[in-house]
Amino acid sequence: MWLRPAALAVLTAALCLSAQAQPRPALSAPKPEPAAPRPASVFTLDDALARIGQAHPDLRMFGGQRDVLLAERDRAAQTPPWMVGVAVDNVLGSGAVAGAKAAEVTLSLASVFERGGKLDARRAVAQSRIDALAVDREGRRLDLLAEAARRYLAIVAAQRGIELAQFDIGQRKRAVAAARQRLQAGASPESGLLTAQAALARAELDRRRSEQSLLAARQHLAALWGERDPGFANVAGDPYALPAIQDATALAGLLDRTPELARFADQARIAEARLRLAQTEAAPDLSWQVGLRRLQDGSDFGLVGSVSMPLGARRRAEPGIRGAQAELALLETEREAKGLSLYSTLVEAHGRYRVGALEVARLQDEVLPRLVRAEAAADYAYRAGAIGYLELALLQAESVAVRRQRLDAAVAAQLALIEIQRLTGEGFLAASSAEPAGAAR
Repeated sequence: MWLRPAALAVLTAALCLSAQAQPRPALSAPKPEPAAPRPASVFTLDDALARIGQAHPDLRMFGGQRDVLLAERDRAAQTPPWMVGVAVDNVLGSGAVAGAKAAEVTLSLASVFERGGKLDARRAVAQSRIDALAVDREGRRLDLLAEAARRYLAIVAAQRGIELAQFDIGQRKRAVAAARQRLQAGASPESGLLTAQAALARAELDRRRSEQSLLAARQHLAALWGERDPGFANVAGDPYALPAIQDATALAGLLDRTPELARFADQARIAEARLRLAQTEAAPDLSWQVGLRRLQDGSDFGLVGSVSMPLGARRRAEPGIRGAQAELALLETEREAKGLSLYSTLVEAHGRYRVGALEVARLQDEVLPRLVRAEAAADYAYRAGAIGYLELALLQAESVAVRRQRLDAAVAAQLALIEIQRLTGEGFLAASSAEPAGAAR
């Protein structure tokens, strides 16, 4: 069914959380060697989704619900029962008609003949509920995939945060070494060295904080399949790989794929089946009975039979018919309201993605190259005594802040992209030929 590709869309997210994405080295030490095969300890989004599909109770729960609905369908398919009865007349009374010789014993067989297609209508209601369960399961599965992608992205972001902290520690260590040389040469006071050492300590604190964030993010992801020990170290993924996507108007045409709207189609089928069932109540059922009667007085036998039909069935069925019609009409209004809400969410997520992608591209192409050249020039000037430590520290802080801003913008864009994919069921891939935006410069 069409919902299965939609549920798998998160697997192809432009997050590049696929198997081909490799963990990148620290920002300060890019390596030109070809990428080695992914270590066995590296965890992928595919691995996470496989574990969720096997262990998450929300998905296993649908199996039990299906069993319940199948039992209800079997019960709805039952016809009215046959009834066997025994009746004794003219006993324990008074007068000449009472007594054993005047008694009449009747053995009867009775049932109800349903009219108006009630049996088929009950079956249709039960089967439509079973069909709707499949859509609900795929919708929940897609939500879990999106949640897994978000938590996986949090791990990728934490790993990049550690790399960024390592980059900051490296430049702070170089500043400490240069400040010590200047102090020994008498070119700067001790305060410059102490300030550089304090900045290094703060950078190391940032790294430890990022390591704790990584541990928490790993545990948060593993909780999706019920594990307390994550059992994996690193994950693969490049948050800076942001693909080009269609405009919001084109993506809005894909909203019908989302289970949140597809669910209304199943609910409409259920409502239509209930309407037909209510309409069948307007046709009264016939109760019939046949039997064999024995007269004790003469030991004679005779056949008896009866047919009965309730009056006013159409009048009693009208409230149920009106309620079913109103429920069916209300579904269309609810679907329209849900469609507007989903469109608003799509437009908002599309805007966040475009803004984040633009910010990442501008920082990567225009800001960072200039900062890299400025860092090299400032480091040389500081060692030569042309500038003080304050100018160097400000430039180092600005370099880290810009890289942090780029990472935050990339993560925000990826979160928006996951939401777009959850809504549309459409996968977006970044161009493989493009240079990864996470390369150190």
